[in-house]
Amino acid sequence: MPLSTVYNNFPSRESRSRFVAVHFSKYLDKSVLDVGCFEAPLRDILSCASYTGIDIVGKPDQTVNLEKIDCLPFSDNEFTSVLCIDVLEHLDNLHTIFAELVRVSEKFIIISLPNCWCEARRPVEKGKGHFGHYGLPHHKPEDRHKWFFSFTEARQFIEGKAQELDLSIENMLITEKPRNSLLRFFRKIRYPGEKYHNRYSRTLWVVLRKLSTNSNIGPIASDNQDSRDG
Repeated sequence: MPLSTVYNNFPSRESRSRFVAVHFSKYLDKSVLDVGCFEAPLRDILSCASYTGIDIVGKPDQTVNLEKIDCLPFSDNEFTSVLCIDVLEHLDNLHTIFAELVRVSEKFIIISLPNCWCEARRPVEKGKGHFGHYGLPHHKPEDRHKWFFSFTEARQFIEGKAQELDLSIENMLITEKPRNSLLRFFRKIRYPGEKYHNRYSRTLWVVLRKLSTNSNIGPIASDNQDSRDG
């Protein structure tokens, strides 16, 4: 699928939520589940939709610790659209929750995944500095990324899951920091194709559509479950 790029910064969670409301509005006009909503700014922004937000902190409609469950507390196909924005990379049980997003959605699943390589590239090349959500702080952080992947890996993950779970990819776009267009031109010459995206693209955004509302996912096993026989 061809990828479009939107040049944007998100100085706050609210600005990111407004980006979601603008760019994905046609998928968010009925019932919406916002997984990892934190302060739930979309509750007020999506005035035409029936909104439910879940999280372990902030102002959710329902408190849910995603890392402590194998099944979201909702029925199959309960929400027209399910949002999961910059959340999956924080979860040990990423694969389990991904399948649950699909199960409780009737039609659309909207997901964003960060390109971790972009943030890490400069400190690694320079041999100094740090990058957020990783590292080794003195005290255990309340939250951190559990997965470290490139843009290419994020895209391949989405494409593989779409095939596995009978989904179509309705829309796929990239957000990237605004840069001088001439600088961007020379960077694309030096780092063609996915090399450029792995270095400079910040986030992959995807809209998935369920091709069937029949639940074909089956029982969801914990990511930590021992799969050995006996």
